[in-house]
Amino acid sequence: MAERGRPRAFDRTTALRSAMEVFWEHGYEGSSMGDLTSAMGINSPSLYAAFGCKEALFREAVDLYAQTDGGYTERALREEPTARAAIEAMLRDNAIAYTVEDKPHGCMVVLAGSTYTTRSESIRDFLVEKRRETTEDIRKRLDHGVADGDLPAGVNTSALARFYTTVLYGLSIQARDGAAHSELTESIDCAMEAWPTTA
Repeated sequence: MAERGRPRAFDRTTALRSAMEVFWEHGYEGSSMGDLTSAMGINSPSLYAAFGCKEALFREAVDLYAQTDGGYTERALREEPTARAAIEAMLRDNAIAYTVEDKPHGCMVVLAGSTYTTRSESIRDFLVEKRRETTEDIRKRLDHGVADGDLPAGVNTSALARFYTTVLYGLSIQARDGAAHSELTESIDCAMEAWPTTA
């Protein structure tokens, strides 16, 4: 009886993580198929068979990032007991993650689509939507804080969410530019001084 097909000679999850790190370091446009197959330890036909195409691989890599190295924001917003604690943990935990020595610095979702061509506008739009979702998640947590009395009634939670998202993404860019964790911490200290207080 003939074999139905050989099993893949590579671990898909390990290969995906390697691709994630290439995209994280070099961005979507800066990551060639050669870069990806070399890092993943597979050839082009295997990549296409397992993931479909470069864009599909990238989208899976972003999903993996959100579940692993990029999951600090979601965790902080979900687990911290107050709105202020959630925002502060979000900033401080990400600042640590952004400056880990043996990984690309900064946030993949912020940096991987910063350059694009007409061929990769769908990637740009995909990442824009991911960042909008983060801002909306922060706004919802702030709204919850208003309801709980953590924030003054009447505070503009949409504007506050945009402000802290801007800080978060700015930390990512600073980290990619080589800022030390201590420098990011100073920026976070300033950002937390802007937290609204009850008159």
